[in-house]
Amino acid sequence: ENRRVSFEVHREIYVEPREKEDEQIVAEIMRRRFFPAVITHKAWEGFHFAGHEIRITEATDCYGAVVWPSALVLCYFLETHSKQYNFVDKNVIEIGAGTGLVSIVASLLGARVTATDLPELLGNLQHNVLQNTKLKCKHQPCAKELSWGIDLEKNFPRTSCHFDYIMAADVVYHHPFLDELLLTFDHLCKNDTVILWAMKFRLDKENQFVGRFQALFDLEVIFNFPSLNITLYKAMRKNQMKVRHSKLAV
Repeated sequence: ENRRVSFEVHREIYVEPREKEDEQIVAEIMRRRFFPAVITHKAWEGFHFAGHEIRITEATDCYGAVVWPSALVLCYFLETHSKQYNFVDKNVIEIGAGTGLVSIVASLLGARVTATDLPELLGNLQHNVLQNTKLKCKHQPCAKELSWGIDLEKNFPRTSCHFDYIMAADVVYHHPFLDELLLTFDHLCKNDTVILWAMKFRLDKENQFVGRFQALFDLEVIFNFPSLNITLYKAMRKNQMKVRHSKLAV
């Protein structure tokens, strides 16, 4: 039997999978990754998601230019829960998109996607998004600069920007911009926006961000992988999750 575990920082009671189930799902996620058979002049990794072979060009000189396990967890969730979370024609923004894998998978699932990251990562992000989605998607995704907390109203005005989903994978790590990250979530999130956020737990300071996040958002654990130390959250503005659940129950 599954065992029930109460997470103090979360509103919901989450049923944690048994260790064996965790290992089986993690193994399935990791099997989605493949590497080139021969060494090429550009480093790349391959992934199988949403019925497509996705090739991601990487760099080794910065955090945002490699694919981290949290992104794989989020992609696996998007693919395996595409009926429950229908992304067709939905407006999606990914913050801290890095190499673009999550944005690519959301696009292949039919969403209108804006992939965002720092200006120095934009070139590689645009390259990956274009080469993996051109003529394959209902809506061609776009890549756009977003420095957390900077010019948010100018670049993403509240009156004209509405996102059904905000995606984030491994955006909380050892960096000094946690205040700006929270401000960015707050600015982009409307009352009916759903946040899907995969986080790898590392240091106490970074883990405390979850508590700060909960001051603004209701948080629910929807996937937990102890072997990877990764948790996938669903979040909405305070009290909006209850409203959404009550509407679905009618």
